[in-house]
Formats: sequence, structure tokens, C-alpha cells
Amino acid sequence: MNFSTSLLLILAFVAANLPFLSRRIFFVVRPRSGSKAFSWQLLELVVLFFVIGGIALLLEGKLGDVHKQNWEFYAINAALFVVFAYPGFVYRYLWRRRGA
Repeated sequence: MNFSTSLLLILAFVAANLPFLSRRIFFVVRPRSGSKAFSWQLLELVVLFFVIGGIALLLEGKLGDVHKQNWEFYAINAALFVVFAYPGFVYRYLWRRRGA
């Protein structure tokens, strides 16, 4: 793997977990109820998926010609992004904390 691929995978992993680790909506606005709703986290996940996709497109364009992809490519990437988000989801919703 070259540097661009490694960088992209690390960025995707971090970006996929950010919605579950941050308590602010889009990392700026503090929710009135004190905790962020799951729907906001899903929206952030979708937005970050497209941001990482744009970064990937820029990196691919920097290395050479950008290849045209079909819907299967994007479906697999979306599934991989959701799998990358699993540790953040577990930490936020499934991890049992002592004394809680």
C-alpha cells in the first residue's frame, strides 16, 4: 500500500467514528437536550462519507486519471464506512460503564 491509500483508510476510520465520539452537532452546536440524537449522528456519518469520498477523488486525481465507478463501488464503500463506524457506536451505546 502506498502512502495515499494508508492515509485515506486512516482518515475514513477516524471520520466514521467522529459522530459517535463528539457530543456536539457537526462538532459546533451543543444540543438543547444535552445529548445528540441518533438521527444527527447518522446525518453526520453520511456527510463525512461524502467528505472522505471527495478527499479520495482528489487523491486519485493527483495520482493519475480518475476512473469512472458504478453504483456497486459506492455501495461497498458505504458498507465499509459503516463497518469502520462500529467501534464508535459500541463505545457510545453498548459499552457498559461501571457506576452508570
